[in-house]
Amino acid sequence: MAKSPSHRFGQIIGDLLEEIVLPQLQAYCDARGLYLDKKGKRAARSGSKVSWQDRYKNFHDLDFVIESGGSDGVRGRPVAFIEAAWRRYTKHSRAKAQEIQGAVMPIAEQHSWDKPFLGAILAGVFTRDSLAQMRSCGFETILMPYDSIVEAFASVGIDARFDEETPDQEFAHAVEQIESLTPEKRASLKAQLTANNAAQLAGFFDSLKKAIDRAVSKVMVIPLHGVEREFAGVDAATQFLAEHDQARVDEGAFRKYEIVVRYSNGDRVEASFEDRAAALGFLGYIGATAH
Repeated sequence: MAKSPSHRFGQIIGDLLEEIVLPQLQAYCDARGLYLDKKGKRAARSGSKVSWQDRYKNFHDLDFVIESGGSDGVRGRPVAFIEAAWRRYTKHSRAKAQEIQGAVMPIAEQHSWDKPFLGAILAGVFTRDSLAQMRSCGFETILMPYDSIVEAFASVGIDARFDEETPDQEFAHAVEQIESLTPEKRASLKAQLTANNAAQLAGFFDSLKKAIDRAVSKVMVIPLHGVEREFAGVDAATQFLAEHDQARVDEGAFRKYEIVVRYSNGDRVEASFEDRAAALGFLGYIGATAH
């Protein structure tokens, strides 16, 4: 079934967002020896989509993934997942925020030792609650307001202001105008859109740099010993804790190692191991991949 002109218009905005972000991400990765996975052919994966598997063995298509140790032929470890999205109406914004979270967060959990940066570059109209929801889940999120999009299109002579009452023929006319832009006019459009949101984009990339350029600031290793206590109910367990002598030194049997790694940007990675070799393997991984 043919897609409506309004849907095509939304796709165009999404493509523009990716075109604006791509050169900045590519320059950043090139300067640091990192690999930027983006839509297109790559020997390390099939197809042209950036698809990653989550902890539940499901695959999700993403916009951008920054990898350490990656190349066209080898998939590296992910250090950043970045999504770009456009929504015109508030009624769709929460669903889109949840869609991004549902795709990215399980993948990030699969790579928890890497503590990857999670980013969302949004445009159009998103509710304050939907933005707060994403930020509370660890996403660095910016919003390019709807008016900044309209203003950028106006700079190249295109009226991009519309609502739910806008006829399809007006959408179709706007789409035709956009697709007919000369390379110079399209570059001017992207430059204006970038200029209209320069402060937000600068803040986003500053957070990205701090995350990827972070360094290990502290490693805490906590060996846990003790005698395991079992209780028939909550009351008995509560009584034990109330009467427990915390000053008593009685290590008992070894239980596990708790390890906490803290980074210069405030990130932290926590892990537990019952086996010494596994704990050493974790520290070796952190040491080899510290950035």
